[in-house]
Amino acid sequence: MVDLAQAVQALKHLLVVEELDTDLYRGLADASVPGRMFGGQVIAQALAAATAGIGDQRVAHSLHAYFLRAGDNARPVIYRVIRDFDGGTFANRRVVALQDGKPILNLATSFQRREEGLSHSVPMPQVPGPDQARPLQELLSRSGAQVPPPIASLLAAFDMRAGLPDPNGTGATGGPIGLPGQHSWLRLDPALGIELARTALAYASDFGLVSTAILPHGMQWFSPEIQGASLDHAIWFHDDPPLGEWLLYAMDSPWSGKGRGFTRGSVFDQSGRLIASMTQEGLMRHRPKS
Repeated sequence: MVDLAQAVQALKHLLVVEELDTDLYRGLADASVPGRMFGGQVIAQALAAATAGIGDQRVAHSLHAYFLRAGDNARPVIYRVIRDFDGGTFANRRVVALQDGKPILNLATSFQRREEGLSHSVPMPQVPGPDQARPLQELLSRSGAQVPPPIASLLAAFDMRAGLPDPNGTGATGGPIGLPGQHSWLRLDPALGIELARTALAYASDFGLVSTAILPHGMQWFSPEIQGASLDHAIWFHDDPPLGEWLLYAMDSPWSGKGRGFTRGSVFDQSGRLIASMTQEGLMRHRPKS
């Protein structure tokens, strides 16, 4: 069992990038745990690097990222920030994540000064609450899913709890009818601090989203029969992610084919307020055992 407080501190340490020079940052890695780096980590650190020189008058409202190469978890990542635009309301940054001098991720993010405007949002799905959901680690263990240990230990910082998946889109678990879907509950620990709320949510958003596309096919994302990897990831932040309260992460998959799967996610607070929206496409090749 992973200690929650320790997991939160480890995550916080990982999400803070080190400034090396003007618009040049380094993100930490866990050299004791070799293997492929979790995509959410690269996105979160790239967002942290982009945010570092923005100041406190603007907040990130969207990001779009492309995964180019697998990151090596045993080595740090260098983040080069390009200041494309600074206007009266909006600012735009591009970030290139590098290992061995080669790009592993390209990210563009936009920041906006806070303002009010006409508003509407989609209603929150009527799913069972977090008190009726099982701890994610328990469900993964029972299903036999082989989540890499470093990812599992850091995800413990979000106290994730998973609801029942709906592979056939029946709507039985409260999700949309006709679309395979799943949902989970998570919390951003107050110890992370409000300045890391968006970064932490970006990290967590990469877990479970693309795997939604495998649900109607009766397989596990981490199965040896599946060659899977994130290809791109987009996030729109609609409001400040709250700390210390449960957030619903509702996911569905409108399409898969051509060796790829497309997925969408929405994050709500418990009052039903839409906090963020995500989309992701991933490589999803079926390699049956011979």
